[in-house]
Amino acid sequence: MKYWQKMKGGGQSPPGVSLVEVGWSWLGSFLGITAVALLHYNLVDQQGLTMLIGSFGASAVLLYGATRSPLAQPRNLLGGHVLSAIVGVAAAQWLGHYPWLAAALAVSIAIALMHLTRTLHPPGGATALIAVMGGESIHQLGYWYVLMPTALGAIVLLIIALLINNAAPNRRYPEFWF
Repeated sequence: MKYWQKMKGGGQSPPGVSLVEVGWSWLGSFLGITAVALLHYNLVDQQGLTMLIGSFGASAVLLYGATRSPLAQPRNLLGGHVLSAIVGVAAAQWLGHYPWLAAALAVSIAIALMHLTRTLHPPGGATALIAVMGGESIHQLGYWYVLMPTALGAIVLLIIALLINNAAPNRRYPEFWF
């Protein structure tokens, strides 16, 4: 019976944020994704490469909307994405003929590694999954996927987070580096 009772929850919803806070989150995410998208469409897409992956949208939520969260800190952003990309590429290369297994192992191993290295960043799970399910253009990158789009894109998002979050009077970013 206790098992089912746990599903009721026990806490309260988080408090709302001010419109000013919403505005800073909007501005940061707009500029961060714009910077990565401009690099994608103006530089790397012309070579048939990618710079813009879906997991960066989730990173933007954390970096610009939950700036104090441990999951949004630079160590987590960079470590979580890079480790997950490595795991995802390895899973795709070793088990690509079993995509269902490669997908499950990529995400699960990425989570375990992020826990063990204290770099838990939920979008990293998507980064690992994209390496497996991202299609031929992603698969052709091989381990280059770790550097670009993953590491480079995360660095661009981090730079914008440092600039925008510290411009806001009531924000400080990061809370910690290591």
